[in-house]
Amino acid sequence: MNALIYCRVSTDKKTQETSLARQKQELFKLAAKHNFTVIDCIEEQESGYEIEREGIFKMLDYFSANKADCLLIQDETRLGRGNTKIALFHQLNKLNIPIYTVMNDGELELTESDSMVLQIVGIVEEYQRKIHNMKIKRGMKKAIREGYNPSENLSNTNHAPGRDRITFPIEEVVRLRQNNLTFDEITRTLNGLGYNVSKATVHRRYKEFQNT
Repeated sequence: MNALIYCRVSTDKKTQETSLARQKQELFKLAAKHNFTVIDCIEEQESGYEIEREGIFKMLDYFSANKADCLLIQDETRLGRGNTKIALFHQLNKLNIPIYTVMNDGELELTESDSMVLQIVGIVEEYQRKIHNMKIKRGMKKAIREGYNPSENLSNTNHAPGRDRITFPIEEVVRLRQNNLTFDEITRTLNGLGYNVSKATVHRRYKEFQNT
């Protein structure tokens, strides 16, 4: 399994360099113990309450690109503190990234309070997604009542003669992906809006848009 190491101290004092070096050494030992392949070691000196950290962005880029399978940290406070910690736990959980710590000598065990907060956040996020989808559907139904015809959104571009290329709002697909909806959820949303499109087509067009 490919592992990513993340080390953090809160200040730039000279004495903290020793702490970074110790974290790095202990985490490489943890990786070796579990036969992980370390693909990178991210080190930074930032406050744990600050979520806008270059190291965090770099870490999430690795996981989003499927270049790493798990995260190694000294303990949960190295990832973050307060709301920042919960937000990052939630993001990593959605990406299915297990966290291993030196403190646990293995996979991180969340406290009961942290687990409860994450469950609440997940429920709230799901309802926000449902409300957002319902608002889109209501808006589309209103447009149809006022004369909009989704079936007219067809063109004959980029395909052989006689074959229609289904059009749909790719910008909306991109926005929904940024809100962490799956392609299956996005496809259901588009179908509810009157766009007769498959998940495979949505995924392909999204990739094409990303590559343009």
